[in-house]
Amino acid sequence: MTTLDQPVEAVSLSAAMREGSRVQHDEAESSTFIADLMGGKINEFGYINYLRALREVYAALEETSRALADHPVVSLIHDPQLERLGAIEADLATWSTGAPEESLLRGTSVQAYVDAIRATLDNPVRLVAHLYTRYLGDLSGGLAIGRILDREFARNGSGLAFYTFESIEKPKIYKDSYRAALDALPLDAAQRAEVVEEVQGAFAHNQALFAELGEHLDAFRR
Repeated sequence: MTTLDQPVEAVSLSAAMREGSRVQHDEAESSTFIADLMGGKINEFGYINYLRALREVYAALEETSRALADHPVVSLIHDPQLERLGAIEADLATWSTGAPEESLLRGTSVQAYVDAIRATLDNPVRLVAHLYTRYLGDLSGGLAIGRILDREFARNGSGLAFYTFESIEKPKIYKDSYRAALDALPLDAAQRAEVVEEVQGAFAHNQALFAELGEHLDAFRR
């Protein structure tokens, strides 16, 4: 029996989250926009539109996580040193020139994503999924994107604060400890299933964002 075949309560929460959202994760990662970004084929306008979208997502995520910081579950994985909003705003100030091409994204997908995050105020356990999806992603593929941008645009580290976690010297060790904290969360079977469902939704929101960005590839390709 594979991990995917087992009931969610039979495996660790982090494994259930990873395996339960594998399809949605793979679909998001295989989007044309992300493939082009990772391949160094997206220009400054495309990246700025992406960063502007992330600013709205992280504003909602960090406002919500601070509001729920004392919740008995959220408090166990809420870590202010992971917050990215200030870094994103600093990067935007560095990259942006005010060109109209920097604001092509309508933002329909972004608003749906933001609404989903804010909805967890009524069910804080589901916020766990969004913290996991965003921050562990930042410490994984996000770091790779930062290296690609630095190389392709000869940034020499400028405008890449989003990918710099000064207080986390060894991302792998941190991610391992974060997963251990997830696995130790005091959740019952129904709550674990809710978290897995929310992770699937979070990746679906990312996929929708990438698809919307992909509508402007003619303007975004290098």
